[in-house]
Amino acid sequence: MELTWHGHSTWHVDVDGTTFLIDPFFDNPKTSLSADDVETPDYLLLTHGHADHIADAGAFTDATVVGVPEMTGYMEAEVGFSESIGMNMGGTVECGEAFVTMHRADHTNGLNTGYEHSLGTPVGFLISDKKPTQESDADATTFYHAGDTGLMTEMREVIGPYLEPDAAALPVGDHFTMGPVQGAIATDWLDVDYVFPMHYDSFPPIEIDTDDFVREVKAAGSNAEVHALDGDESFTLE
Repeated sequence: MELTWHGHSTWHVDVDGTTFLIDPFFDNPKTSLSADDVETPDYLLLTHGHADHIADAGAFTDATVVGVPEMTGYMEAEVGFSESIGMNMGGTVECGEAFVTMHRADHTNGLNTGYEHSLGTPVGFLISDKKPTQESDADATTFYHAGDTGLMTEMREVIGPYLEPDAAALPVGDHFTMGPVQGAIATDWLDVDYVFPMHYDSFPPIEIDTDDFVREVKAAGSNAEVHALDGDESFTLE
């Protein structure tokens, strides 16, 4: 599984040739790319409707959009998508060579920065090369994109022990989401091998020193490797 961070919460994921783009927002200081530079993925995953997560969705209307039904319905009616998978929290859908499981995120979900319209509950996604079961599978590889969220006990009680992510991308910019302290606690609760900070440095209120996150992860007692990727940098998860 190849993971590429394009800054903010924008990730490209390749699972055995099935491609995903999550929360496309290329107007951020970590990437040198524009939406036009990016090949249309097979699936576009949207965690919620704030502008810094769906701003560039319209550049990928040939993809199949995946989200809560309120989100996918809006994307079909107003943005121009013709193929969609409306799913909801707790559900798992098969997408090409991968399986996508949806879990809630603790956040708000107004459409655009004016917060005029709800697009359903904010979520995160787990992308796995095998369908989740209660039987632990050491050969399965799973990536957790937490979306915009605060710390929640479901990370400790459900996502970590039952969905078993190997790696997590967690928002750590503070102010609008978790900061380094709560992000580090989440890392420990999820029991992941690798953690990638995201949703930071895009705007003044969420500028942080990622070294603070590294220290907090150690203080939380986690053995996870922290990888603060450069924009457009990839990581192979095996």
